[in-house]
Amino acid sequence: MLSRDYLREHADEYRTALKNRGANVDIERFLELDGERRRSIVSVEQLKAQRNSASQEIATLKKNKQDASSQIEAMKRVGDEIKVLDDRLAQIEEEFRNLEIGFPNVPHESVPVGVDESANRVERTWGEKPSFSFAPNNHWDIGDALGILDFERAAKVTGARFAFLYAGAAKLNRALMNFMLDVHERQGYTEVLPPFIVNGDSLFGTGQLPKFEEDLFRLRHEKPWYLVPTAEVPVTNIHRDEILDAAKLPIHYTAYTPCFRSEAGSAGKDTRGLIRQHQFEKVELVKFTLPDTSWEEHEKLTRDAEEILQLLGLHYRVVTLSTGDMSFASAKTYDIEVWLPGQDTYREISSCSNFTDFQARRANIRYRAGEKQTRFVHTLNGSGLPLGRTLVAILENYQQEDGSVIVPEALRPYMKTDRIR
Repeated sequence: MLSRDYLREHADEYRTALKNRGANVDIERFLELDGERRRSIVSVEQLKAQRNSASQEIATLKKNKQDASSQIEAMKRVGDEIKVLDDRLAQIEEEFRNLEIGFPNVPHESVPVGVDESANRVERTWGEKPSFSFAPNNHWDIGDALGILDFERAAKVTGARFAFLYAGAAKLNRALMNFMLDVHERQGYTEVLPPFIVNGDSLFGTGQLPKFEEDLFRLRHEKPWYLVPTAEVPVTNIHRDEILDAAKLPIHYTAYTPCFRSEAGSAGKDTRGLIRQHQFEKVELVKFTLPDTSWEEHEKLTRDAEEILQLLGLHYRVVTLSTGDMSFASAKTYDIEVWLPGQDTYREISSCSNFTDFQARRANIRYRAGEKQTRFVHTLNGSGLPLGRTLVAILENYQQEDGSVIVPEALRPYMKTDRIR
């Protein structure tokens, strides 16, 4: 959520931001309501001052045993006017709130302007594409041949976009989880195991509600509970409605969770294999920082996610998302895209975002900036990494002509083997 002062004082700047994002929100109605709201507040305060003055006058007249009926009648009319204005202010505030929670964040000045992913900018690459003496297979064929991925039985048990992982794949998945958490702990993150069910307030705080409810799995329960779409939600909300000690910032957390997404609107896209599942697992990175250091921390967070791929020896590139391709809450996002030779393309494997104070305003997460002054923190998060997509990258990049898959050296202490057969 954005500061009302910013929207009021930088309306032209925000109109440009909305145009660059391709966002269709009614800033003009917001400004119109803002003006009416402020005028109404002034009128209410003036009427209340009149009522207070009249009350004192009535008290004096009664004390002197004088007639106060005309003053009482006038005060009643003032009270009626106050009620009308208070009712209107409540209506304005409701519409005001509904408008402002739909306003996206302001893109950072370094973000490329464009309507979609075609305007994304490649920042850097790491490693080299592997070469093969044979035509490389995609991961679902590799998994089927090794007997370690089973989509058909998962569809029978649950439905489309679910999978069973057996033997080497299941063990690789578990190894990746432990490996990632160990690396991030070494990088200075505190490991958290959060709840896998969250309430509506938590999803509002990080920006999933109300805009993206169709992509969530809501439980049939008397409480508004949802399965987590990402660990970003419970971990960011650890400090909801709190005032943090500035001396303890930045705070760095890493968390493993399963993630659940309905993938609304993605029909026909990446339906084969493990790329776009309704249930997947992820290790997430979350930071709470001072505003002055958040951009430096954003670069560090991205490098921390990159280190996982480097240790696994996987070729990737880092891309800055354009204004039209960023998420609703983000001010700047780096996507890390890993090379998948079996599909002959790069695929997103991590998004590392700086939300500035956008989420903190929604979740009311502040820090004490002085003896009496508080300010909103900046929040950041990134995938470090999704287990399924990393498993896909290993299967496709380390596949061998005999059908086996070499285990990256960094994972061998966890796997207790150097090859999946």
